[in-house]
Amino acid sequence: MKKIKEVIVVEGRSDTARLRQVLGDVDTIETNGSAINEDTLRLIKQAQQTRGVIVITDPDFNGQKIRQKIVAAIPTVKQAFLRRQDSVPTNQHGSLGLEHASAAVIKQALQTVYTPTSHIKALISKEELVELGLLGGADAQKLRSLVGDLLHIGYANAKQLPRKLAMFAISKPQLSAAVKQAKEELYGS
Repeated sequence: MKKIKEVIVVEGRSDTARLRQVLGDVDTIETNGSAINEDTLRLIKQAQQTRGVIVITDPDFNGQKIRQKIVAAIPTVKQAFLRRQDSVPTNQHGSLGLEHASAAVIKQALQTVYTPTSHIKALISKEELVELGLLGGADAQKLRSLVGDLLHIGYANAKQLPRKLAMFAISKPQLSAAVKQAKEELYGS
């Protein structure tokens, strides 16, 4: 993997330590949890202007909350996502986290970053999402979770999904392929 030029935003020291263990010398900004303050947001804005930023947070509620605060303040940051199942602690204690992900998973996540588009226009209609089984169906939540993992965009609830797909410029063919794969995983071939 080539050296990452951007500053990587993580939640805490253990995330920074894990990234350095996997990637070598990388620069990070730590949010110190979900209570991200204005000074940290200013630092992230400055890093975005000078080198660019990649946000990678834990795949849990607090990680999503941090990501939302950062994206609200700096909409053009790149984003990398981890799947929940790839971030589980090995000792059964503790919470999901970047620090528990394997080197291969971390590298894959950082090679599959998304830059949100500045003008969000829905590429896929809600009707198409219903047809694909992502909205309103019995297994829609499970399907959305798997599709979010397969597309490396994280989980989105029914209300967030259309906006998230548009934000990351996910095309209908990309989404259809991910839904097909997710259904195969859920129901078998």
